[in-house]
Amino acid sequence: MSEQPADLRETVRERYAAAAKTVTGGGAADDCCGPAPVEVDDNFGATLYPATDRDELPAEAVAASLGCGNPTAVAELREGERVLDLGSGGGIDVLLSARRVGPTGKAYGLDMTEEMLALARTNAKKAGAANVEFLKGTIENIPLPEGTIDVVISNCVINLSVDKPAVFAETFRVLAPGGRLGISDVVAEDHLTPAHRAERGSYTGCIAGALSFAEYRAELEAAGFTGIEITPTHQVADGMHSAIVHATKPATTGRESGAGVCC
Repeated sequence: MSEQPADLRETVRERYAAAAKTVTGGGAADDCCGPAPVEVDDNFGATLYPATDRDELPAEAVAASLGCGNPTAVAELREGERVLDLGSGGGIDVLLSARRVGPTGKAYGLDMTEEMLALARTNAKKAGAANVEFLKGTIENIPLPEGTIDVVISNCVINLSVDKPAVFAETFRVLAPGGRLGISDVVAEDHLTPAHRAERGSYTGCIAGALSFAEYRAELEAAGFTGIEITPTHQVADGMHSAIVHATKPATTGRESGAGVCC
């Protein structure tokens, strides 16, 4: 990739800002035709969610969906849990999470794009979701204290990061001991080099920036995660797959138990 990290991040931001404008410029939900959905193929978007989920939410939240899976369906969310969605976009996964964790839980959404944050906050008001909060920031520098989240979800966003080790380190930091990671992302077969991945699709198209299965596992392990499972669900390009990623922050770390400390 010839673009520099800062340029890539801005390219991603511009793409998602344009997507939010497409939705908000497409008419209100109570208009005859509803909001204009963002154009994606069958491997991405709202069609990956059951109709029962889509029908529960504001039309704009559904129209803005650009993910490659349904992380709320695989994260096994429980009543009262605190959930963080990395790259929350129009808020579809945050709103679904908020329903699953109930009034005693809370769902946070993190996004770097003002236009998406504005759309998500509007969608939360329309949905009457009182237990949600949308934060501005990057997934490489999460604006939450250490150990305050029970479950981190994300839908086809980590592949867009320009610093994936930082994403995994920050995710590990904000999770409470025993906390879980349950995300959907695009992952490459191990034989595909970065150049091969770039040949199959663009960075903003969630292809060129994808990690391989082995790289994904290695990055999660380096951050401290255990119980790592990466399960492909469907192919999005030749040798590129949407995958469900599960991992856990150990309930007790060496730092907490004093392991390795001489005194």
